[in-house]
Amino acid sequence: MEKKNKSPLQKAKETLYELGKDLVRQVNKIENPTITLPVRGLTNINYNKTKGTLELGDKMASRSFFNLGHAKKFMQTLEVAAVSKELLNIDKHVSLRDVFYQVKRTIPNTNINIVDDQVETDSAIEDMELITGCSREQLHINANRSGSVAGKVIIVDRGDTIDWSKMGSGGWSIPSNVEEIEFKKVNTKYIIYMEKMAVWDRLHQDRYWDKHNCIIMSSQGQTTRGIRRLLQRLSNEHNIPIYVLCDWDIYGTYIYSVIKYGSIALAHASERLTIPNVKYIGITGDDVINYDLKKHLIKLGDKDLARMKQVSDYEWFKDNKAWLRQFRLMKELKGKVEIQSLSARGITFISDTYLPLKIKKQDFLE
Repeated sequence: MEKKNKSPLQKAKETLYELGKDLVRQVNKIENPTITLPVRGLTNINYNKTKGTLELGDKMASRSFFNLGHAKKFMQTLEVAAVSKELLNIDKHVSLRDVFYQVKRTIPNTNINIVDDQVETDSAIEDMELITGCSREQLHINANRSGSVAGKVIIVDRGDTIDWSKMGSGGWSIPSNVEEIEFKKVNTKYIIYMEKMAVWDRLHQDRYWDKHNCIIMSSQGQTTRGIRRLLQRLSNEHNIPIYVLCDWDIYGTYIYSVIKYGSIALAHASERLTIPNVKYIGITGDDVINYDLKKHLIKLGDKDLARMKQVSDYEWFKDNKAWLRQFRLMKELKGKVEIQSLSARGITFISDTYLPLKIKKQDFLE
């Protein structure tokens, strides 16, 4: 008789137990308690051309308690592990900010805090993902909600049936953890993800999703993990094309890059977050020329140019002629353009003309 697959909750509990058991074993043997984990950073990132995704390399690092350079991070990691263990035992989820406050305190008889800023607990949580092989959400730690979606989709979320076409002006608020969502009915031709909520509001007011039988989804700037995972699930489970709509600047390009290839900081989570077949719908330098948007150009700054140089040197961009041409156009025009500049052609121009024409012509970048 085959054993049933372990639930995410059971897997997370067992990995934390094994971590603690190994550290106790080291202490009992009078060894320096040490945690080993993969190196996070560009030096340990590989681009898998076959899969079209970023992957974590095999470089490893160790973190020891009796090493002054490691001690604080070692302690932060174990503090986060302890918080996660408690959450798993009581089967409750908390936010990243909650974890920060649960860990933040002064070490007795010192003036040293275990953490001073949330970035430290966030980093420790990412380390725990590497050590345990469990996602942040599986460790019962969620990020804040940041995104909306509308379309002809019906889901079941924790027993509640939710119709994305009947969620009012704000749409359905996308949670951090979308693993337990069940898709009951999906009636859509494609998905448009946009970086700006203001653009989503425009399309929602124009009922673009209803007229063109699609899903519109947005966050505020860089995509959250919950949104990326939701997009990936819709792509993988329902074979739905996904188009990304961003400002024509290097930061919009990077948002697209993260969705398609993955991010350097989260290369360890690429398998459950990246969408290699996603396409970039706009806005592009060609749109600036074709729709006479030059008067709306925003001058490039030194930071823009430096970031453009950095991104264009990434392995997944440096041989992409279409994208290198876009970078050249930015330099030639000496500017960048926001999606909302299209409103100069009319308030509903993006809904009535721009997007329908782009999709009809299959005018995408990959």
